[in-house]
Amino acid sequence: MQNKTTKIFRDAPVPKAVISNVVPSIISMIMVLIYNLADTFFIGQTKNAYMVAAISVATPAFLLFMAIGMLFGIGGTSLISRSLGEGKTEKAKTTSAFCFWTGLCIGIIAMVVIFLFAEPVSRAIGASDDTVGYASQYLRIVSTAIPFLIVSNSFSNIIRSEGKANIAMMGMLIGNLINIVLDPVMILGFGWDVAGAAAATVLGNIFAAGFYIWHLLSKNTSLSIRPGYYQAKKGIAAGVFAIGVPASLNSILMSLSNIIVNNIMIHYGDMAVAGLGVAMKVNMIVVMLLIGLGTGIQPILGYCFGAGNKKRYMAVLKFSLILAFSLSAVMTVICYCGAGPLVHAFLEDADAFSYGMSFARIYIYSGPVMGLLFVFINAIQSTGAALPALILSISRQGIIYLPVLFLFHRIFDSAAMLAAAQPITDYLSTALAIALFLFTCRKYFPKADSSLSDEGDTVSGNPE
Repeated sequence: MQNKTTKIFRDAPVPKAVISNVVPSIISMIMVLIYNLADTFFIGQTKNAYMVAAISVATPAFLLFMAIGMLFGIGGTSLISRSLGEGKTEKAKTTSAFCFWTGLCIGIIAMVVIFLFAEPVSRAIGASDDTVGYASQYLRIVSTAIPFLIVSNSFSNIIRSEGKANIAMMGMLIGNLINIVLDPVMILGFGWDVAGAAAATVLGNIFAAGFYIWHLLSKNTSLSIRPGYYQAKKGIAAGVFAIGVPASLNSILMSLSNIIVNNIMIHYGDMAVAGLGVAMKVNMIVVMLLIGLGTGIQPILGYCFGAGNKKRYMAVLKFSLILAFSLSAVMTVICYCGAGPLVHAFLEDADAFSYGMSFARIYIYSGPVMGLLFVFINAIQSTGAALPALILSISRQGIIYLPVLFLFHRIFDSAAMLAAAQPITDYLSTALAIALFLFTCRKYFPKADSSLSDEGDTVSGNPE
């Protein structure tokens, strides 16, 4: 298992190493995308725009659950890939066990809280009198899957760190296919509407988490979730949280920013909220593909960093940036030109469609730089550089986006200009990401490493 990881991460030609990890990761993100679109699409077939608005309102709460999985998934991947690069296989096992059991316990607590307080939570995140019943019903059912959601989101990332991108992809495929197949059956066939979408989501996450647990208990892995390996000391918890917290903060701030923009947008009516939610779904077509590319290269970069191989690290980064920009450009054109049919697939109400069409084309303006942004985010995370990762994570959806959003809200009395805050923020965040990466590279890669060959026998210091 370690030989295979070494062969791919250290010895394979750079294009082959990148593509072999990026393709399964992108496929996984495509499945997540289809799963996210499926809920909204089939709810849209009920011809009830209030249900579509309710699903849009519930999305920020769902992002909060996913943020916990991101914390352990990205934090665990960064630490495990560096540990494997350093030859510390026992530390990799301990880290994976820590991520599993800590995430599971947090998930159980969150499940109880959301189940009991679904209605006030729905009110807090922007539900109106017309949508609060649907939103709270959705959240209450989905809350029962939070522990499984955290496990599946964590280990869809962590398993890539041991060179098992295909296994990580398979778990995502299983969970999302089950959800996609059950959506029309439960929403339209059984007539369960919002409850059907929630039930399909629950079952999908249970099966995905079950698949990952089966793999982690097998002999075909260099990781472990056995309780005997659980340990938070000796830099395990600190190493995971150093990168995991900044990564999860991005999702948390994304959720918070969505809640805020929903609460502002509600002044333009429920149809504006429905249109915004669908526009975000359309924009996700580009975003999810590029997130897949970024998360796909992180284990390779982390391994190269752990092995002290700057030459290969930079070669992987350069190839990934070219690939990301090319993919960004193509997907931006496709989504801009296809915005009309895409929005119409979810919304038939004339007002909601008008808002959705306008917002979707505004959101896609950030497409050309999104690939670069996600590559640099993952490049920084791969080094374990906690401070730059933290700064970047709280910037895109926090200290950059929120001031831009409030400024636009104050200056312009326009729903379209509220949507324009996001692409403006993305361009500013990309510039910041480039600056932070250059700082990280100078600080954490000693000058001596620049002469290292592709074998990467020397181990560099860790920023931890």
